[in-house]
Amino acid sequence: MDRRQISSIAHTDHPIAAPLSDDSVRTLLDRALPGGDARLLDLGCGSGTWLMRAQAARPDLRADGVDNDAAAIAAAGRAVDEAGLGGRIAFHAQDASEFSSPHRYGLILSIGATHAFGGLLPTLKAADSHLAPGGSVLLGECFWEREPDRKTLDAGFAVDDYDDLATTVDRITADGWVPVHGHVSTRQEWDDYEWSWTGSLSRWALDNPEHPDHGQALETAARHRKAWLHGYRGTLGFVTLLLRRATRP
Repeated sequence: MDRRQISSIAHTDHPIAAPLSDDSVRTLLDRALPGGDARLLDLGCGSGTWLMRAQAARPDLRADGVDNDAAAIAAAGRAVDEAGLGGRIAFHAQDASEFSSPHRYGLILSIGATHAFGGLLPTLKAADSHLAPGGSVLLGECFWEREPDRKTLDAGFAVDDYDDLATTVDRITADGWVPVHGHVSTRQEWDDYEWSWTGSLSRWALDNPEHPDHGQALETAARHRKAWLHGYRGTLGFVTLLLRRATRP
């Protein structure tokens, strides 16, 4: 079982692949969605949940989703076809950093996908290349709630993986972006996400005892749960920022 298969099962009950509640997602989209006939682009869309929810809120929107997980893209395509949205949401199975389009987008989403571009600022640079004048970027990124201790580092992180929240925002503003809204995920949102991640994977393993990947799934869930509870819980944060380009002189 590879990483993508594990992630797909682990997100069964929490299709938003980030520590965000349904209410938070709804509020963020309410703030972010452009009016008129603007297009949306999700760079690192996974199974397309953000775009599906955006479409439900604004049925007139057209959107593109890009991800290099071909299985997730295929599932997303089936979901939009079943919902009768095949003509309004298009999915592309490719590296998000290599995506090109003749369109410019009024809103670009990249939630928890900065690794696909090599970091925070490269992600914003890629988004800017697709952005329509006056458009917005909805960016989700981790940060350090407090300085990572040895337990966090032993869970598989490095000190320079992230900055604190203030430094993260400072880097973004220094790059010419203006935050117009933001949401810091709560401890409850983190706990709900992690219990769902480890629980979905564990439940799948327990329900499929004869599957050859049964043991691996249980071990992966247990290892993840230990890293969370004994490591980064309360140290790793997540912020979702709605950004616009600063007005150029």
